[in-house]
Amino acid sequence: MSEETENPLGPSLSVEEIRVLGSLVEKSYTTPDYYPMTVNGLVNACNQKSSRSPVVEYDEQTVQRALDGLREKRWAILVHTAGARTIKYKHNIRHTFEFTDQEIALLCVLMLRGPQTVGEVRGRTGRMADFADLGEVESVLRELASGYPVALVRELPRQPGRKDHRFIQLLGATSDTEETAPPESPAVPAPSVSSTADGRIEILEEQVQTLREQLEHLQQEFQRFQQQFE
Repeated sequence: MSEETENPLGPSLSVEEIRVLGSLVEKSYTTPDYYPMTVNGLVNACNQKSSRSPVVEYDEQTVQRALDGLREKRWAILVHTAGARTIKYKHNIRHTFEFTDQEIALLCVLMLRGPQTVGEVRGRTGRMADFADLGEVESVLRELASGYPVALVRELPRQPGRKDHRFIQLLGATSDTEETAPPESPAVPAPSVSSTADGRIEILEEQVQTLREQLEHLQQEFQRFQQQFE
């Protein structure tokens, strides 16, 4: 009789936990001045219209439940800051394996945007990690798929009319349509998002998100200033 092997990563993450974890990882790289994050900041990050697929509308209760689950599974950590009333959180994605920045970037993009081709992944990880070419991206993806000692990504069957395979993350649950939905766009080497209308909109939305996080940070600083006179 064979013995059941325990998953080194622990219990599978829910769809909501995947979105929250991906958002924590992304912001740790792209907006480090406003990281760790508050629940409100994470709500905004999860609900972004850019760099997310599918787009969601989580409320604070949904995000808080996901954070509680991630903490219980050791994927997230509660951060206590002296003198601050607001509780913050940071990811703990290296709690089991010493992932490289390249591996974390690939997993992050797959968590936030669903299945993607090698070209799509490379074009969307530029703010988190550097890759020399598409071959290096595919090499890291296949290493993650080969076993760590568990597979962390999986290559999906090629879709009719498409020449490129897509990869999907295996850290947790995916939406019902992720594996069957068509790719967002054909894969191209190192796409330049600034050269397209969609790319410009995405950049503007990311800037708005950063401004929101900056405003929240200023509000917290003002609250701490007021406390000195109470």
